[in-house]
Amino acid sequence: MNPTPASAVAGVALTPLTPARHAWAGPALVAAALGLFLFWLTVFVRTPSPALPLYFAQRYLVLDATSMLFLLVINSVFLGISVYMSSRIVSAPRLARKLLPRAALTLAFMLAMNLGVMANHLLMLWAFIELTTLCAAPLVAQGDGPQARRVAWHYLLYSSMSLALTLLGMLCLTRSAQLQGQTISFALDEMARGLVWPGDGWQRLGLALMLFGLGSKLGLAPLYGWLPETYEAAPTSTSALLAAVQFNISVVAVFRILQVLRGQDSGFFAQELLIMGCLSLTVAAVQVMAARNYKRLIAYACVSSSGVIAIGLSVGLSVGKAAAYGVVLYIVSNAFVKALLFLTAGRLRAVYGSNEVKALSGVIRVLPFSGLMFAVGTFALLGFPPFGSFIAEMLILAGVVQAGKLVTFTLMCSMLTVIFVATGRTVFPMLWGQPDHRLPTVRETWVAALPKVGFVVALVLLGVYTPAPISQLLLQVAQSIGGA
Repeated sequence: MNPTPASAVAGVALTPLTPARHAWAGPALVAAALGLFLFWLTVFVRTPSPALPLYFAQRYLVLDATSMLFLLVINSVFLGISVYMSSRIVSAPRLARKLLPRAALTLAFMLAMNLGVMANHLLMLWAFIELTTLCAAPLVAQGDGPQARRVAWHYLLYSSMSLALTLLGMLCLTRSAQLQGQTISFALDEMARGLVWPGDGWQRLGLALMLFGLGSKLGLAPLYGWLPETYEAAPTSTSALLAAVQFNISVVAVFRILQVLRGQDSGFFAQELLIMGCLSLTVAAVQVMAARNYKRLIAYACVSSSGVIAIGLSVGLSVGKAAAYGVVLYIVSNAFVKALLFLTAGRLRAVYGSNEVKALSGVIRVLPFSGLMFAVGTFALLGFPPFGSFIAEMLILAGVVQAGKLVTFTLMCSMLTVIFVATGRTVFPMLWGQPDHRLPTVRETWVAALPKVGFVVALVLLGVYTPAPISQLLLQVAQSIGGA
């Protein structure tokens, strides 16, 4: 049974400050994350754009605009998550007891992420996505709820099925190339030469299966069922890793396929993206209206974001780089939004002892900083200015209109409006409502607050003033996937 809010707050206040058995693991995790971030930031600053792409390890790894952008994003988000994990050692004895294996699995996860983003071979990229799943599943199993282990197995099964569909799609592409008298290479810089256009049925089936499998990893309908329960059951730091970090390696895989198809007949691919995107938005709108759990609410908002990304990619293939730029900006902004919301949700869970909205009221009075951050994250998630997600959504909607897809435009606006109203109806009373009990104000340390402030600063910069090197990098990635 979940503790009452009063007893939960008291429990936090009275938690004994016992030293963790492996207290050094937290600072070591932060040091590793800081080292990764500073390394890639230095590489970005010292590598001129005309020098890209750079190949390594006999051309199995590549550093181009796409990998550079996502290496910066995932490692900056990981730095914030690692600081959060380290700051929770004292107040969360259960986390402290398992900190060493969690830190080791998290570092293995990030190593696979970094190598996967740089992979210049589709099969290698597929293998690294599977490796991140194998590292994440034990982390999911360490959640507080009694169903955490079952959910972890469910997550592993769904992910394996999704990646099996992707692998089956690659086999179909191989069969298509054989029938056309070609030899296909899955090296991404050579793969286009093994595809004959217009493609036959095997090729279309292969591309459809690959997108369907990767779409499941992105949380796109219809294979999105693993996402809400996994994000809810997992520890908050793991939910943030899945939503704001692992999500991006699947995005990179989709981008790589689009880069291979660029300039070819991609209408079938775009239509599949459009259908999955519209279906995801519809499902998310219905589920957000029914959500009474704030972590599950964030999870369904992630499904909604995936739908917007799929629609944006669909129109970006036909109307040019403006819509594609909006998609890339939206993906980067959402990485920071998801990390901000899940880390703040973790703080709410630690104080109130519940994920249920009804157990929380007047959060802004009890947790002034976390309440404010949750409100800011909600506004950014819903696409309010001055955040980068606002400009991104406007560019995507403009692309939908430019492509002449007025039905899609109407559906997208309607579903986003429903999500906005339903989210506000659930979240705002939770933050500003009158509490049932008068609870003491809980202060937060500057260490725990620092990553959240950093995420907000990044979101505002993306919406108000994006530094020229970052803006140029976003534009290069958009040009690589834009069809026109």
